[in-house]
Amino acid sequence: QLQLVESGGGLVQPGGSLRLSCAVYGFTLDNYAIGWFRQAPGKEREGVSCIGRSGVWTDYADSVRGRFTISRDNAGTTVYLQMNSLKPEDTAVYSCAADYGTFYCSTRGSYDYWGQGTQVAVSS
Repeated sequence: QLQLVESGGGLVQPGGSLRLSCAVYGFTLDNYAIGWFRQAPGKEREGVSCIGRSGVWTDYADSVRGRFTISRDNAGTTVYLQMNSLKPEDTAVYSCAADYGTFYCSTRGSYDYWGQGTQVAVSS
């Protein structure tokens, strides 16, 4: 059974950093692209970043480009989202999702399997 589990959320001051993790179970990252998405209260879900099945191709939303970095471990079991220079507008529930077979992922693509999400709050 395919499963994605996010962790690493929390409360951080503006300008601070957090690293989110997306641990995958029941499949290998070599066959799936992974995307990070976020949804703030009252807003639509937004694609934040993604990494293709090869681990080379990445994509970022303009709102986070230069501040966030997506990566994955060599074991092919965890994808990370390093978030720096956080702003109050980054506050949201962050979820990861998997898309089978995609090399050139997009933050606007469709994804098949989803995690439950982790809360990120940026506030002083």
